Amino acid sequence: MPGLITLISDFGLRDPFAGIMKGVILGINPEARLVDLTHQVESFDVLDGALALAQSYPYFPRGAIHLVVVDPGVGSERRPILVSAAEAYFIGPDNGVFELVYQRESHFEVRHLTAVEYFHKPVSQTFHGRDIFAPVAGWLSTGIDPQKFGSTITDYVRLRTGKPERASASLVRGAVLRADKFGNLITNFTAEHLPAGVSFCLLIGGRRVTRLVNSYAAGGPGEIFAIVGSAGLVEIAARQASAAEMLGVSPGAEVRLVLN
Repeated sequence: MPGLITLISDFGLRDPFAGIMKGVILGINPEARLVDLTHQVESFDVLDGALALAQSYPYFPRGAIHLVVVDPGVGSERRPILVSAAEAYFIGPDNGVFELVYQRESHFEVRHLTAVEYFHKPVSQTFHGRDIFAPVAGWLSTGIDPQKFGSTITDYVRLRTGKPERASASLVRGAVLRADKFGNLITNFTAEHLPAGVSFCLLIGGRRVTRLVNSYAAGGPGEIFAIVGSAGLVEIAARQASAAEMLGVSPGAEVRLVLN
């Protein structure tokens, strides 16, 4: 949908950075419609930004532009890029933040943003969100052909998301990708890893999780259970409590899946 732009960043809400990007976009296209998805991505955490994007973008109309600024390499040699997929566009740094888009989309093009006439001048070394990404999103939303922003590249950065690895017929090794606001531990296992009719055990933080429930309310008091979340990933959760605190684990922690 022309003129619809979403924003994801790790800027937080205390500083005006997110608002400044909106001002730049609206200065180019006053008719643009802007949607804040989140500005509370963990600081410098590219994977957290990738997960926020993957969880959100499929629910927007065709042609939406998704602007993601989680950019610990700003000012370095990392490239600014535009990803064109069948249903959407993605603008941000070439640091792996679009990894889950690459995995999900069957056809896409990645362009190195080099057409400086579409940048805000002068280009700061520390705020490419304002000077490169937001202006490109604004101009793209006016209908400018993506080809005008730069040439296609094939050596874009891929992010190791730690896909589950099968160690044996009965053991799969996975990991915690992130902990959400409620302390639910989002793993890299999907529903397909827990086939119906097969008993399982998830080993994490010295605990055994053996029950898959259909709702967070289905857990018993003090119970740690598994549930398939809205992103299609298996979460380890507790009823009205933080599983992350109860288990004392954080993103990157190993999770072992034993199938019986």
